[in-house]
Formats: sequence, structure tokens, C-alpha cells
Amino acid sequence: MATRRLPPLRALEAFVRTVRLGSARAASDELGLSPSALSRRIGNLETFVGKKLFTRARQAMQLTDEGQAFYEAVNPHLEALARAVESQSDNLSLLRLRLGVLPMFGSKRLFPRLGELRTRHPLLHIDIDTGPHLEDRVGDTLDAAIILSRGPASGLHAIRLDHNNVHAIASKALADKLGKEPDEELLAKQTFLIHNELPESFQAWKAALSMQDLDPAAIDHYDSGQLMLEAAAQGLGIAIMHDDHLRRDEDARLTNLYGVEVESPYSYWFVCKPTALEERPVRLFHDWLVRAAL
Repeated sequence: MATRRLPPLRALEAFVRTVRLGSARAASDELGLSPSALSRRIGNLETFVGKKLFTRARQAMQLTDEGQAFYEAVNPHLEALARAVESQSDNLSLLRLRLGVLPMFGSKRLFPRLGELRTRHPLLHIDIDTGPHLEDRVGDTLDAAIILSRGPASGLHAIRLDHNNVHAIASKALADKLGKEPDEELLAKQTFLIHNELPESFQAWKAALSMQDLDPAAIDHYDSGQLMLEAAAQGLGIAIMHDDHLRRDEDARLTNLYGVEVESPYSYWFVCKPTALEERPVRLFHDWLVRAAL
């Protein structure tokens, strides 16, 4: 039986790193190659497979459709090979990921699914950080983070995890008192609960109701979505939050005030430094998160 030819592995590594990092310059720096040497390796791979994997223009490399298809076909097998080598290694060690995450996302979306990740990658362990300024600490005290943002800072690898609507969430008792139609005079007498991470959501909600000048009796600020929902359930105010929060909390005491849906300025994002994708713990979590679609 004839032995199949293996592709040039260094060329394959150059290709995969260029795709993952999204930049030929970043890939050449990571591999310690000159840009021309990186280009030659990828050229060797293109010759081997007989396909144009990248277009080249003005020192930039853009993945072609065939290149994308090749990456999607090859990458899972490379990950499987890495896992196989890991399983046979005498130097088994834990893989440690320092992940920043907001408590609400962690409790309602991430933790219910982490068992799947542990089953798939038993060596991967995660240190959870729910402290402030998660995005600013990525690449320093954090390997990666799941943030709530209008859009992550440039220079970060970012994947948008959802699209949300903003709702005013209140106790059913308070909703009954306010009635089915928005009344600016009644709303002006209420306390509104605003999350520190969502300061512009209230403005979006007011604009949708054509009540830009609404000035409530008080605005209380929270850094915990879970506590905001409990406060709303206890009748302490009207929480301006995402529909996702109400749906996942499944608290029968709460309701969506007026049934108004407003597009949120904010979404959940996964962020890390582009070079962090070459670190196995980050890559494993990143790929699982994308597939899991939490």
C-alpha cells in the first residue's frame, strides 16, 4: 500500500498561523520569519495542494474562498492531532485559562455549558475573574474576556456573541400600577435601575418611547445584573436590561414593561489579543465558544 505524501508541515503551520492571527506580519513575527520567507512557505503549500489560498496585493494577504475551505477542512484535524499527541505525552499538564466574564453571563450562559467543555478538554481549567475593566486587562492579567460592549477596542481579536434588545423590566405588581400604555408622568415618579456596563441603554429606551426628556425620580446604578433583577422583582425600581437577561432568569415575578423592544447599543463579545489565539488554552476555549453558540 502506497504511503500518502504529507503536506510540508512548516508550510502548513505558516498558513494556519496567518489565518488565525489575521495578519501575515503577525504570523511572521510569531514564527521568527521574514515576510518573504513566510510567503515562500505558503507558496510551497499552494503548490502542494494546487490551489490559490491567498491573494497578495500591496504586501497584504487575503484568504481566498478556496483558502477558507482548506482551512475549515484542515484545522479540525490539526486540533485532533494536537489532542492525540497530548494524550500520549508523558508530560501531561493542566492547561490554564485566565478568563474575565460578567457574573450574569457566567451564571446564566457560560456555567450551564462548561461541563461540555470539560468533557471535550479535561486538561483545560479556567480561572474566572468577574472584576471591573475586563477589556483593559486583556493581555495583562487576563488571557481573554467576555465583555458587554458597543464594540471592542481596535487591536483585539473579537467575536460578537449575540444581538440584543433593551427592555424595561419591572415587577408584575408595578407593571399593573403603571398600566399598559407608557405614561411619562407616571414614569417620572419611578426609580430606574441602570447597569454600570449599559449606561446608554436607558437613552435608547427613552428614545424608542419618544420620551427623550423623561427625568425619573431617581436612577440607581448597579454592577450586577442578577442583583438588578432581584431589586426589580422586589419592586425597588424598573431595570433597564437586555431581553436575554429576562428570558434566562425565568423569574415569574418579573415582566417586560409595555412589551416594547428596543435595539440595544451593546452586545456580548469574546475578546483576546490576536497572538493569544496561538496559546492552546485560549484557542480551545475560543473554538468551543464559537461552536457552542451560548
